[in-house]
Amino acid sequence: MNAPGVTAFAAGVNLGYDPSYDPHTGGRRGGVAHTTPERVGEILRRARDVASRIAGTSPATRQGWLTMIAESLRTHADELVQLAGEETGLGADRLRAELAKCATSTIFYGAVTAEGSYLDASTEGIGGNSTLARWNTPIGPVAVFGASNFPFGFGVIGHDVASALGAGCPVIVKAHPAHPRLSVRLAELVADALAAAGAPDESYALVVGFDAGLQLVDAAEVAAIAFTGSQGGGMALVERAAARGVPVFAEMGTVNPVFVTTAAAVDSAEIAAGFVGSFTLGAGQFCTKPGLLFAPAGAGIFDAVLAQLPQAPRAPLLTAGIARGYRAGLAGLAEAADASAEAATATATATGTATEPADDYAVDPQVFLVRLEDLHPGSRLLAECFGPVALVCEYENAGQALDALTRLQPSLVASVFTGGPADPESAEIVRRLLGQVGRVAVNAWPTGVATSWSMQHGGPWPATSRSDATSVGAGALGRFVRAVAVQNAEPAHLPAALHPDNPWRIPRRIDGRLTLPTPDFRLNLTKAKP
Repeated sequence: MNAPGVTAFAAGVNLGYDPSYDPHTGGRRGGVAHTTPERVGEILRRARDVASRIAGTSPATRQGWLTMIAESLRTHADELVQLAGEETGLGADRLRAELAKCATSTIFYGAVTAEGSYLDASTEGIGGNSTLARWNTPIGPVAVFGASNFPFGFGVIGHDVASALGAGCPVIVKAHPAHPRLSVRLAELVADALAAAGAPDESYALVVGFDAGLQLVDAAEVAAIAFTGSQGGGMALVERAAARGVPVFAEMGTVNPVFVTTAAAVDSAEIAAGFVGSFTLGAGQFCTKPGLLFAPAGAGIFDAVLAQLPQAPRAPLLTAGIARGYRAGLAGLAEAADASAEAATATATATGTATEPADDYAVDPQVFLVRLEDLHPGSRLLAECFGPVALVCEYENAGQALDALTRLQPSLVASVFTGGPADPESAEIVRRLLGQVGRVAVNAWPTGVATSWSMQHGGPWPATSRSDATSVGAGALGRFVRAVAVQNAEPAHLPAALHPDNPWRIPRRIDGRLTLPTPDFRLNLTKAKP
């Protein structure tokens, strides 16, 4: 999710269309015309005009919309996987799994919507005859800038789109230039599914092109922006939107650390195999890729990683530009680490595909051994290199290694491998890491992200632009609502969420006491698990 997916945005290039390329061959497969300013303006006006109507629909109604989208994704899975493979090179197995997870997540967000606790509805007496009512209301049209490396999970549909629709907001998505044909087809399916479910036509729209994206950022109609991609692209959006005070929920990512305790290092071969599998997953193009592993000196973990590395095949990155950036990043890492003699490059192995990746796109996995003293502010080692590369740092003293962790840029997630519940080092490591990251995975690799009630997928800046938000899980809806209150409200002033008969059947807090709508409330919670 940290791919330089807004390269065109940053450069200001407008070619009139987004060309489509196949990373396996480097060949071009047509392109998609950019949306005209007039059409973007029309889309924005229609989204603004329908926003209050969508906000007034019941959570159960919006759950139906999301369920219909998920069913359409499953119905068209073969077509979508083939199209995505032609534009991303990620492989059919990976894409099929991502699409299936996207459909499941979309249903989950529908269940979170219908459950209704995200509305945080409450009312109470505040003395005398005065009352106070408070609830969360949808903010209005949301612009979504998706990721190159998760075409189904974070794009034309996915976590940002599903959670915004669930929260009751119209959504306008910008097609990603790395997979424009897929973006258009996905948008057609989503729009058709929403229409079949009875949603207003203006609930969802797609725009294509750099200038169209700028128009969304600058438009008075847009109330919030969701972005997944590179730090440069995310901060460009944040700075531009700041001119009108619009929140940008940018998930950008940095270097995710892994800490191996002394007790855990006895399983060096297993840890090395897991590390290589995790940082080369999807050709290293995950925002949750583990980028820096701290291991006790003498445990042999670096040598074990070298032994595993040749098993990771040569693979294409998403675009030729990302591949060039990866190679430049490797050169910078080698210089910063002064470790050219200790760097290992995997030898390409069988890819399982009929064609070798195109040279402009294909890269080899690599790992560097670095010194603890090299990890200082401003070092290239502490900046992300997008692709299948990682660093190993061997430490003599666990306390010094923990001190080095505080010099890292904050990140989305970290992993800690321990010797079990009695490991004397683990509690302090987890405590330190929680000051630096949004999620700590204990005895697990960080690349897996569950769409669930308790997931936190975010982190302090510069991993994200909003450390108080999550782009995955039930909390994701909270980005697209804002709290309002009415004092001494009459019945006509209150939303359905606070009507006396509770027509939306949601949990509410009445005079400070949480009230549940029906005896089957907990059953509904259970059904909403992914």
